[in-house]
Amino acid sequence: MAETDPHLNAAAKAPTTGAIPPSRMALLFMVMLVTAAGNTAMQSVMPSIGTALQVDDVWISLAYSWSALLWVVCAPLWARRSDKRGRKAMMAVGLGGFITSFILCGAALWAGLAGWMSALWTLIAFAAARSLYGGFGSAAPPAVQAYVASRTPRAERTQALSLIASSFGLGTVIGPALAPLMVLPFLGIGLTGPFLCFAAIGVIALVLLRLRLPDDEPQFAARGQAVAYSSGSGAPLDPQETSESEEMAEPPRLSWRDQRLRPWVFAGFFGGHAQAMVLGISGFLVLDRLGLRDTPAEGAGPVGLVLMSGAIATLLAQWGLIPRFDLGPRAATLWGITTAALGTVVLAVAGDLHLIALGYAIASLGFGLFRPGTTAGTSLAVTRAEQGQASGIVASLAGASYIYAPALGVWLYGHSDWLGFGLIVALCAIVLVHGWFKLQADRELTKERS
Repeated sequence: MAETDPHLNAAAKAPTTGAIPPSRMALLFMVMLVTAAGNTAMQSVMPSIGTALQVDDVWISLAYSWSALLWVVCAPLWARRSDKRGRKAMMAVGLGGFITSFILCGAALWAGLAGWMSALWTLIAFAAARSLYGGFGSAAPPAVQAYVASRTPRAERTQALSLIASSFGLGTVIGPALAPLMVLPFLGIGLTGPFLCFAAIGVIALVLLRLRLPDDEPQFAARGQAVAYSSGSGAPLDPQETSESEEMAEPPRLSWRDQRLRPWVFAGFFGGHAQAMVLGISGFLVLDRLGLRDTPAEGAGPVGLVLMSGAIATLLAQWGLIPRFDLGPRAATLWGITTAALGTVVLAVAGDLHLIALGYAIASLGFGLFRPGTTAGTSLAVTRAEQGQASGIVASLAGASYIYAPALGVWLYGHSDWLGFGLIVALCAIVLVHGWFKLQADRELTKERS
């Protein structure tokens, strides 16, 4: 399990990934950062909103399910469309979906908290508005991943994708940190403030993306040779723009059941469910063990602190441990899922804020290793021409984890703490045993191929 990847030494010395200019990498980082920060800000206030609406915890978790199902269906479609329409266009679609969804979600919850709608209709309206994120927001992550993967050498792929994944980690620090400050006391906005504020931030990100990232829409289909992409200015294309188009001939449709992907899909699916359950339970755990059910407005701060501790641990994994120890996909996956199981055990026995934060941080450290590991493994298992489809599968797997896993975890936790946490540990153990025997060795996986 301690196997490391000697081919990633160069990547460790070049965190900007070399193949993509830092200015463009910053734009890609920003796209992922904004959506991650907004979603974790939402998750930090939703337990308090649910309590204020006097809704059972499990219904709050189920409100995300329809959006997650749409994400599973739509992410691969957007990924294939990005192969033809360009990555930038799909990133813009994703940000547009995020912005619209957050505005409508905030409006629906504000109406419910103000007493204009019953709790039932508030949740229905919230779920409907959230579905826009699942349907259209799912366009951005696979486009960003495909953009990076198709322009990065195999030996540097884990490091590059880890850097992009760390944007989620940083977003999950910023989101919970800002959420309490965005609970605005005027105009009755209150707990819905984070929705409106992050929608405004999303607009800024969309404008910067449109203005600063060069267009990459294919002008005609490739047929075995390099194809020019429009730069939007008539300037000559740089070498990185042709690196992806060298293999743009239409590849066969990539299936989840593809033999090359199957081990990574299995690990990503069950490990992702474990991660979704931890995230789903954590907010309600804080309210219960700190005795904040009667004062839900006071819960946003402690929940945010716990989520921040996990986010910082995730950044430690992705900015520190992966490059420092040259962890390849298999090593990152196995070490990560083991650490996540340990953190879950600590979280299960935690009785105060400090121990809850510690347990969540350890679990997040593990998932911070696990996610880039499975993402890079999926990318490296296929050819450069299949990167768009592979990124769609990764995004779809991430969405599948949130269809029912958070609600199931919360429901089990509501009946017995040990049922909820026991299932999470069992899922981690399944991934560990499977990965030990089935995941390809890092030395072979990251080898440059002709």
